[in-house]
Parts: sequence; C-alpha cells; structure tokens
Amino acid sequence: MKETPRWKRVTGWIDLRGRREGGLAFVLMRLTGIGLTIYLFIHLYVLRLLIQGPEAWDAFIALARSPFFLALDGLLILGLLYHALNGIRVTLLGLGIGVSQQARLFWGVMAMTLLITGIAVYAIFAITG
Repeated sequence: MKETPRWKRVTGWIDLRGRREGGLAFVLMRLTGIGLTIYLFIHLYVLRLLIQGPEAWDAFIALARSPFFLALDGLLILGLLYHALNGIRVTLLGLGIGVSQQARLFWGVMAMTLLITGIAVYAIFAITG
C-alpha cells in the first residue's frame, strides 16, 4: 500500500471536498482558532506601545482608525462570534442535545454570526465616521 505524502496529510484537514456541515464546521473552527491565536500575539505586541509613551500610542490609535484596520476589526468579530457560537453548538452536541438537528444548528450558527457581525461592522463604521 502506497503511503500518502506528508504535505497531503497536513493539508487534508482544510480540504472541503466531500464534507458536509459537520466537516465544514470543524474546518472553520480550526481556522478561527488559529486566527484568534495569531491575533492574541499581535495584540500583546501592540500593547507594548503603552510603555513607549503617549506619542507611540497616539500614532497607533490614528492608524487603527483607518478603514483597513476597522475592516480587520470586523474580521476579528466574525472569527470570535463563529468560534464562540460554534463552541456552544459543539458543547450541546457533546451533551447529546440536538444531535439529530446538527446541520440546522450549524446553519443557525452561521446565520447568527453573519447577522451580528453585520450589525457590529455597521456600528464600527458609523461610530468612527
């Protein structure tokens, strides 16, 4: 029997072909988890600006109010919401609640995530003008 190359085994967990809702939820959970971990380190790196004084912090705040960074805030909210809501879905399924309705729960999580993210992004751009 021929062994699958290592790179194909590594990339296999993001391959969406032939996956149903559970597989898609699993892939998105991994991607949002990785993204949130990366964000945590970036956040800690940015916080070091506080010890560099008010000038460095004020310069960062001016940059953070740019449309690009505001859009990244929207992406952060999207990842946080999906990860949290899908975590609740996974917990319910683990407790045996709603197992027969897992696909509907997934699409409900997706709908709630997109709706709340849309409202949040609208608010972010409305507040910052």
